[in-house]
Amino acid sequence: MKPDTILGGFGGGSSTQTVATGVPQDDAGKFASTVLASTEDVWNPVFRQLGGRYVEPKLVLFTDSTDSVCGYSTAATGPFYCPADQKVYIDLGFFRELQNLGASGDFAQAYVLGHEIGHHVQNLMGTTDEVTRLQNSMSKTDGNALSVALELQADCYAGVWAHHAHKQFNILEEGDIEEAINAAGSIGDDRLQRMSGRRINPDSFTHCSSVQRMEWFQRGLKSGDLKYCDSFKS
Repeated sequence: MKPDTILGGFGGGSSTQTVATGVPQDDAGKFASTVLASTEDVWNPVFRQLGGRYVEPKLVLFTDSTDSVCGYSTAATGPFYCPADQKVYIDLGFFRELQNLGASGDFAQAYVLGHEIGHHVQNLMGTTDEVTRLQNSMSKTDGNALSVALELQADCYAGVWAHHAHKQFNILEEGDIEEAINAAGSIGDDRLQRMSGRRINPDSFTHCSSVQRMEWFQRGLKSGDLKYCDSFKS
């Protein structure tokens, strides 16, 4: 990924918030803020074309632990999106963990943030509330299947963002797509279960398999079209 291109090319400025530290000063924080700004430059016009308005989320950068409307979280939680306050929470230490999982590189980190922004898009579109409503009246196994579909769609939306960001600003360079695909594969439920020494149990998946994550990210990346991201019907 070309940091000089995205720093100079993306408009607006981001909606970054940090926990206790003010404006991010380190490179990782600045990079996350810049990627957030790029998602705004993509999703604002997409929503306008759909006849809606994109409400820009906030980015909260934290270290070790943080409180949100969705509850107390530690670094072990990983990056997450809280629909109740429309904020994306990123422990910058997680980017270092990505390297330990074999998913290094700037665009691997950008993919992770793009995925969480995908959850924000789902929230604005009402998908999150609909999934929650359905899960309240079904078995845990069926509910997990809906969670998997929600995650796959967020991966596809991350691909849609990358498609349009590159089209507008030519941000991608050789190896970036491989970094994102490698990151998607590194944080699949099957690989994480295997690394922790547990038996792989697809019925317990809530974030889908490595292969699925890579496939759905590529769907969005190649098409740039939300209609190819309906993981609930596929």
